[in-house]
Amino acid sequence: MSLELDVRVPERDVEAALTVADGETLAVLGPNGAGKSTLLAVMAGLVRPRHGRVVLDGRELTVAGVGRSVHVPPHDRRTALLGQEPLLFPHLSALDNVAFGARSAGAARRESRERAQGWLDRLGVGELSGRRPGQLSGGQSQRVAVARALAADPRVLLLDEPMAALDVDVAPAMRQLLRGVLADRTVVLVTHDVLDALLLADRVVVLEAGRVVEEGPATEVLSRPRSPFAARLAGLNLVEGTWTGEEVRSDWGSAVRGLASGPVPQPGDRVVATFRPHAVAVYRAPVTGSPRNSFAVTVTGLEPLGDLVRVRAVAGGQGGQGLAADVTVQSVAALELAAGQQVTFSVKATEVAVYPL
Repeated sequence: MSLELDVRVPERDVEAALTVADGETLAVLGPNGAGKSTLLAVMAGLVRPRHGRVVLDGRELTVAGVGRSVHVPPHDRRTALLGQEPLLFPHLSALDNVAFGARSAGAARRESRERAQGWLDRLGVGELSGRRPGQLSGGQSQRVAVARALAADPRVLLLDEPMAALDVDVAPAMRQLLRGVLADRTVVLVTHDVLDALLLADRVVVLEAGRVVEEGPATEVLSRPRSPFAARLAGLNLVEGTWTGEEVRSDWGSAVRGLASGPVPQPGDRVVATFRPHAVAVYRAPVTGSPRNSFAVTVTGLEPLGDLVRVRAVAGGQGGQGLAADVTVQSVAALELAAGQQVTFSVKATEVAVYPL
């Protein structure tokens, strides 16, 4: 049993296919505007695609553009969608908010309230069952919202950035809580947080411009990214290019030397080279007579990063390759780094991993 989706929503420039196995948590990652929430809305029945199908456990929920039309309404799909905001009913207690989900699924009043109290207890807010949403904190409200979604016993739980609106000191506790209650459930999780993907997801799909550009086990995608967005999440520089047999000829023309990671590419293969920002040294002048990789870049910005500063830059001119280096505050001052400045990034070949795209 599984969820299968293969749809086109041209008005939102989304064309994607994915599957979720029974009991699997799939994280959907991607930049803002990539189409992540659109996919969740299609699964939930809130958006109708122009073409494609959504099938859950062999049951067609949506069929469009193939000579016939099927659209199961949201309440009859056995899916539950939880977004950034809890959206609790303000006039109902926490208990009745949670019981509403079970009641909507056809459970009797007594049974639904007993189930609701059980979920509130499991999520650590059982003692708050009599309070209304206005009497709850943000973290408490989100726990109640999760309980309401689970009390309806959905076949698929759809989570759209469920921790984005929580305070930074509340989110870790919610993440650990979700890790327990989502185990063995079928879940699609949209997130921008790498910790969500690593701690909650079995598999990851990366969406860019409405298309799936990368997918695989969460640890593999984030340790060996093949898309710029996944590389940014993993905190890596990523350079795409062609393997010459000795080095990567980048798409902007520079040569990148590194060590093959995994299968050795063949000359002409498309590959990626990745390296960490902290392995990059920054110089004011070009580096000559060195075995290191050196790239002429233009600084685009400086970001505080704990006791370091992340130097954002672009290689290959305007619209070229984005790169980053982590340097000390003292280095920023000594080099007088500022946006628009021309500098050289340099990294040892031993710090660069090369693998097929």
